[in-house]
Amino acid sequence: MAKKKSIFVCQNCGYESPKWMGKCPECDQWNTMVEELDLARMGSKENTRERGVYSRPKSLAEITYTGDTRYPTLNEEFDRVLGGGIVPGGMILLGGDPGIGKSTLLLQTTEALGNQGYKILYISGEESEQQLKMRGERMHVKSENISFLSEINIPYLLTIILEERPDIVIIDSIQTMYSPDITSAPGSVSQIRENTGALMQLAKKDNISMVLVGHVTKDGAIAGPRVLEHIVDTVLYFEGEKYHAYRVLRGVKNRFGSTNEIGIFEMTENGLESVANPSEMMLDSRPKNTCGSVVVPCIEGTRPLLIELQGLVSPTGFGNPRRMATGMDYNRMVLLMAIMEKRLGIQMQSVDAYINVVGGIKVDEPALDLGVIAVLYSSLRDFQIPGDLMILGEVGLTGEVRNIQHIEKRLIEGKKLGFKRCIIPKGNQKGLKVAGMEILPVDNIRSALDILM
Repeated sequence: MAKKKSIFVCQNCGYESPKWMGKCPECDQWNTMVEELDLARMGSKENTRERGVYSRPKSLAEITYTGDTRYPTLNEEFDRVLGGGIVPGGMILLGGDPGIGKSTLLLQTTEALGNQGYKILYISGEESEQQLKMRGERMHVKSENISFLSEINIPYLLTIILEERPDIVIIDSIQTMYSPDITSAPGSVSQIRENTGALMQLAKKDNISMVLVGHVTKDGAIAGPRVLEHIVDTVLYFEGEKYHAYRVLRGVKNRFGSTNEIGIFEMTENGLESVANPSEMMLDSRPKNTCGSVVVPCIEGTRPLLIELQGLVSPTGFGNPRRMATGMDYNRMVLLMAIMEKRLGIQMQSVDAYINVVGGIKVDEPALDLGVIAVLYSSLRDFQIPGDLMILGEVGLTGEVRNIQHIEKRLIEGKKLGFKRCIIPKGNQKGLKVAGMEILPVDNIRSALDILM
């Protein structure tokens, strides 16, 4: 008998070692090295990916191409993030916190696709057939083109998929899938990597679209090796607090579309519904005539989005002042406070400072800089920013206000919701014409604060 050879694999990053180590040298995590059989070195002929079908090299002229064909989900926000719909033969990885609504979104999507005549196979490794039926009835899933299966054995699932020949396969979730060829437990690095590879080969060979649901770690990353995100074509993250009504679908990788788009949904009794006007939703219940609040027009992908930015400055009760940022980069907030201290002569070492982007959305663009300084200064000096005024602009280390992109889109969106004035970088003023909007150009943070005062 061949001697069994084993290796130790980090369950966090996939690093392999011939011996056990308490700390992974790749990701610096403790107690993540697990012993697994090395089937490749044992010479095992068992291979989940082996199907006996091989391709030969072809020139571009020999390859047939039917055009940019997609399966539209009929969900405007979902299609926006995907780039127009699900691509035949494409592989999508959807991750998110437990209870955020991943299965709900996919079940609604299968109903819309099934009603268009597409054949769907929904495979669940977490719920029984009876549980799937209960959830399907609650979500009003009635299409006859949807088949449900509760199974985790990957070789058997590959056989079923080849027999059924569905247009789209949904697997919920990839961490529960199991291949008997690999001795490690479901959810381990080896299982996830090999099973995803087998499904990917089937998707590309037979032009079957696949959607994989992925669990996330406590840090918010998809559980399993990082190579998992490299294998698939599209990686989507479902964000938001499960105790709040709004959810954000964000693309971090997309071979068939933009990665800058986001989709915004509202969780209701009937499931997830697209938010037609996100800007209006973000500004709902906005307080009037209060200090430390301003509206900043941002760009997410190709869509302008108005967000309310709030700031609070209060005397510190301890030796070290406290800083907290929700919805934006903490380090960027600290940098902007240092600019205020240096360029405006404001002592920020004796106050606590807090920044909050209302609505649970995360914003990571430089146009937010001038708004952050404005709300902190407003709270510090206890004065109100006019309710019909918007502020945007990138701030440099010398205190200058730098140009931003898509200025006209932002202003038009603000005008639709009743804003009449906007402080913008002076460099963006040239050739800018937005009827009904008063433009207030500034070239540094001091002139911007003079306008506010």
